[in-house]
Amino acid sequence: MLIPKRVKRRKQHRGTLKGSAQKGNIVAYGEYGLVAEEAAWIKSNQIEAARIAMTRFIKRGGQVWIDIFPHKPITRHPAEARMGSGKGSVEFWVAVVKPGRVMFEMAGVPEETAREAMRLAANKLPIKCKFVKKEQAVSAENTTEGGEG
Repeated sequence: MLIPKRVKRRKQHRGTLKGSAQKGNIVAYGEYGLVAEEAAWIKSNQIEAARIAMTRFIKRGGQVWIDIFPHKPITRHPAEARMGSGKGSVEFWVAVVKPGRVMFEMAGVPEETAREAMRLAANKLPIKCKFVKKEQAVSAENTTEGGEG
């Protein structure tokens, strides 16, 4: 499972999931990508399950990139603990994902294979996702900038 090697501060505030992804919203490394359509916390074990599902389907052919990392610690009090006594201990780590974020990328396989592998990975995640191609994401980015009028 993915966790940071070391952190400056062990516990964080929860934060909010407002807005859309401002960074990491284009397919940068591979030919195909899996894009989040909802905002959520993705646990490290969910990321790992999605990675395994993809790599097993493509039978170690091609290349897979994971573009999200669980930097955020989530704390919990133990069961049946009384109120108070400070913040609980870190239970798991999550990646904060907003709509439009490219979570996984793939290259070196045919489109049908990539589409099916990404579908299997999306089934492991707690949010709706969509499959995009590199040229599709780039063309969408260019049209939103506005043309000459």
